[in-house]
Amino acid sequence: MAARKASHRSGTRTRKRRTGPSTSRRATPKRWSQRVTKQSDALDLDRGVFKLSSASKIAASLKRSAERSRRRKAGAYRSALSMLTFYINRAGKNLPKTQRARLERAKLELKRQFGKA
Repeated sequence: MAARKASHRSGTRTRKRRTGPSTSRRATPKRWSQRVTKQSDALDLDRGVFKLSSASKIAASLKRSAERSRRRKAGAYRSALSMLTFYINRAGKNLPKTQRARLERAKLELKRQFGKA
C-alpha cells in the first residue's frame, strides 16, 4: 500500500506560492499618509501650520492656503477642513490633549472665518 501512495504522489504537481505582490494589483505604499501629506493636490500648506500657538492663526493659515490653491478639487472651506481633520486623525493617540483641543478649536474658527457659522 505504501508503494501505491508513493506512485500516486509522484504524479501530482506541487504549486509554487507567490511571495511577492501580484502582477495584476498594485502594491500599496507602506506609509500612505506620509505620501498624501507630501504629494496631495489639495493644498500647499505653510511649514509648521499645525504647531502654531493659537486656533485662529491655524485657521487663518489654512484659509489662506486653501484660497490660493488652484489644484484643489473641492471648495476652499472643504479643502481646509479636510486637511485639518486629516492631520488630527493621522496623529491619533500621539497628539497631546492640549494640541488636539487647539486643533478642534481651529475647526470652529475656520468655520467662522469662512462665514459658515
